[in-house]
Amino acid sequence: MRSIQEIWSSIKSVALDFQWITVIELILFFFVIYFVIRTLYENNAKRFIFVYIFLMLCMGAVTLFSLKTDVLWFFLFVLILSLFFLILFTVEIKRGIWNAGKSAQHRTSASPVKQTVASQRADEYVTGIGKAVQNLSKSNTGALIVLSNGNLPKDIIESGVLLNASISSQLIEGIFIPKAPLHDGAMIIYGDKIQAAGCFLPLTQKDFPKDYGTRHRAGIGVTEVADVAAIIVSEETGIVSYVKRGEITRYVDSVGLKRFLKEYYWKEFNAEGKKS
Repeated sequence: MRSIQEIWSSIKSVALDFQWITVIELILFFFVIYFVIRTLYENNAKRFIFVYIFLMLCMGAVTLFSLKTDVLWFFLFVLILSLFFLILFTVEIKRGIWNAGKSAQHRTSASPVKQTVASQRADEYVTGIGKAVQNLSKSNTGALIVLSNGNLPKDIIESGVLLNASISSQLIEGIFIPKAPLHDGAMIIYGDKIQAAGCFLPLTQKDFPKDYGTRHRAGIGVTEVADVAAIIVSEETGIVSYVKRGEITRYVDSVGLKRFLKEYYWKEFNAEGKKS
């Protein structure tokens, strides 16, 4: 085990052997770490962030105090660890790069007329969903609607009934009528379509108040395993809630719901009003 004096001598030797190439390498190294942490955070994998940082700190301590471990082994370990976590989220990284490229292209090439058409179509869907949710809330009819970006696990969608139907407030309300065949499951909305209904969702394992029923736990749970959002109407109280990244917001009024839905459709549709 290295003594404090030996560690200090090593630090001084690094400082004395300063080279610009070393600075560039360190910048790239920390950029990789930043990119991994940001990817994990954006994909609701905060637990992995703590594991990632903990393993790096452990290897750093071993490198610092061990006589047999060279600094290069630390850098190699971190790069391999980073590659491992990035491989786990390959699909999400590709989607982010693709969406960023398309957004930049549409910002530069889309005409004002096309943008207006896209806004009008999005407003129609926002109005239809919002009207249905408000009516369900007034009648204390329970509902669970998932706003998907096409990245839900296949088994969740196939657990219900595939519809691929156009969005309408009447259809949404009709599906959640008590004793209707599909009213207990979740509705999946993907862009301009009601993709499926009666779907079963994973329940969150976190502790929540007792008044959070199965719908609330399912709405939270699905946003923990996929980058989606959910709208929940309580059957007991009619309270409207929405969930993003495992975080629930309750007592949502019509204005807040409309803002929430518009945020979804700004991301989901490109400048031509078609699904990204």
